[in-house]
Amino acid sequence: MFEKIVPANPETHKGKKIKPITNFDFAKNFNLASVMIHEFSRAAAIYPIVFIEDKGKDQFRPVVLMGLKPDENLFVVDGKWKASYIPAIIRRYPFALAKTDQEDRYTICIDETSDLINDEEGQELFAEDGKPTEAMDRVKTYLGELQQMEHFTQSFCQFFTEKNMFTPLNMRVREENSVKNIAGCYVINEDRLNSLSDEVLLDMRAKRYLAPVYAHLTSLAQIERLLRFKEEQVGIAPSGEAQFTEH
Repeated sequence: MFEKIVPANPETHKGKKIKPITNFDFAKNFNLASVMIHEFSRAAAIYPIVFIEDKGKDQFRPVVLMGLKPDENLFVVDGKWKASYIPAIIRRYPFALAKTDQEDRYTICIDETSDLINDEEGQELFAEDGKPTEAMDRVKTYLGELQQMEHFTQSFCQFFTEKNMFTPLNMRVREENSVKNIAGCYVINEDRLNSLSDEVLLDMRAKRYLAPVYAHLTSLAQIERLLRFKEEQVGIAPSGEAQFTEH
């Protein structure tokens, strides 16, 4: 999604303007998007929420599936996002936060290749005196909120990693006359969840983890919706089905 991300600064970007997102083609080749725990309740009504493992880090992070194969986003059609909720990581484009040399300090970065950044249309990023405009202040606030949500999400994933709650989800998806295996996704094991002690469950409730857990588990039914969605787009009679197994 990001091609040339650089720190936003008045020396380079004074006079540059940012347009609102009206075309989502920049995300049309992404079949998954990271989400924060705070998004689960809304995202679960549309997307399957699963977890993927960050290789070498022994960490998991939640993502929504937007397609069932690489380079496939079923929710972007002719540049439009065909769903009522768009993941925050998509809505923040073309901005992102990057760590600085100072501990716990971040700087706002921008994708200079984005069509949203231009000289003619939209709101200016920096004023004549080089100070951030109101538009940049809103970006800073939004990215700061997302960063706080990210910390909470990391704590959530670490908690369930320590409890050995993640289990592989193997999906066998039937499309027309073929069956495809989709691996690499993890879910919270419902049997292990139901076997947790009252003490751990109370701890989960205190940490506000229960609602997102059940939103995640409920969202898995949306995999069937992805199949229906794809069949509608390619104009074939409904025939797809998905089978899931946990290990």
